[in-house]
Amino acid sequence: MAASTHSADAAHASQASVPAHERAFGFGDSLALWFSLGVGLLVMQVGAYLRPGLSLPQAAGAIALGSVLGAGLLAWVAGIGSRHGLSSSALIGHTLGQRFAMLPVALNVVQLLGWTAFELVVMRDGTRTIVDHVFGVRGAWVPVVATLAWGALLLVLASGRMIGLVRRFVSRAAMPLIVASLMWLTYQFGLKAWHLGFDALWARPGDGSMSLLAAVDLVVAMPVSWLPLVADYARYGRHAGATARGTWIGYAAANIWCYALGVLVISVSPGDTDMLSTLLLAQGGLIALGFILVDEVDNAFGDVHSGAVSTNFLRANWTIRRTGMTLVVLATVAALALPMHALEPFLLTLSSVFVPLFGVVIAQLAPGLPPKGNWRWGPMAVWLLGIGVFQLGTVWWPSWGSALPSLAFTLFAAGLLRWREARVPQSR
Repeated sequence: MAASTHSADAAHASQASVPAHERAFGFGDSLALWFSLGVGLLVMQVGAYLRPGLSLPQAAGAIALGSVLGAGLLAWVAGIGSRHGLSSSALIGHTLGQRFAMLPVALNVVQLLGWTAFELVVMRDGTRTIVDHVFGVRGAWVPVVATLAWGALLLVLASGRMIGLVRRFVSRAAMPLIVASLMWLTYQFGLKAWHLGFDALWARPGDGSMSLLAAVDLVVAMPVSWLPLVADYARYGRHAGATARGTWIGYAAANIWCYALGVLVISVSPGDTDMLSTLLLAQGGLIALGFILVDEVDNAFGDVHSGAVSTNFLRANWTIRRTGMTLVVLATVAALALPMHALEPFLLTLSSVFVPLFGVVIAQLAPGLPPKGNWRWGPMAVWLLGIGVFQLGTVWWPSWGSALPSLAFTLFAAGLLRWREARVPQSR
């Protein structure tokens, strides 16, 4: 069975539907996977950006609303992928046409390679901070060795089977450790907030530098960044409803927890202390931070696996395993050689094209798969217009954010287009 499933990973990497008998993920697998992928140091650091612009009640509201909305969109695409057994690349192909889909799929490979390198940088910086605090070592060789070590671990994971990693490592081993780490850090910083006077912290107003809708947009950004990947895992779900519910609950819970923890940590910390150092200074922070760093590996693996699946869509003769390992090597070199923080705006710009794209995917595919074609001009036009709405939002209505207006536009326009397409045959 293992051999047949491994071959299925390659055979059904991009275009074909995964047969029902090869779908191994249940509700618990989806919940554990997306809870684990939702946890990360980057999420906590982004959560810290909500302060001091918002008060704590405003931040809590933005986190809850943005997480439920964003994870709901993620779950919607997961349900579509599970129902049809199709990868994210195949869903894009059905939406925009097989030929035109090559463009967004190729962009997805580029962004996933970049985000894998960025994850390695996050793990490297966390390791460097730990080595500095615990051993007092600050040599230039530390980040190099740390990057190579995390890259080697990721290479080992990429050489194995995705299904086995999720069911054995994530569901059984990583999940309890991550939950325990988050609970411990929440307890430690909650205790600090209590000693400082939680009522006073709760009543402290924000400085108004961020609007509530812009904050919701910032919270939504994390779950929607996984939209181009979710179906690559959801297609192995046994039941579409259970897959969607597991994805929604798992990711929403992790996103709410990590954003809220980031807000809590920054609210009780001195202004001149960075997030990693603050976490380390907490009692038991070293162990908790270590577990969260290990969990960061599956975020990088998620990028690598999906990047390999997308590459297979472009070149069907390239297998998942070998392509994934190649992407790990390239990402490790990029993490060593490139100024990743300078590249972050470029990666965020690339990500912006996928928010309107998956608005089109949801609206077009939720009713069922449309007829296959090489070019689907209507959805293509809606997607390109959606990118324009997203980019204009950053200039014309920054207080409203960009992701939500772009999603609303593409969902409505592509849904109207799908409704008209469905009515044409009936009128003949």
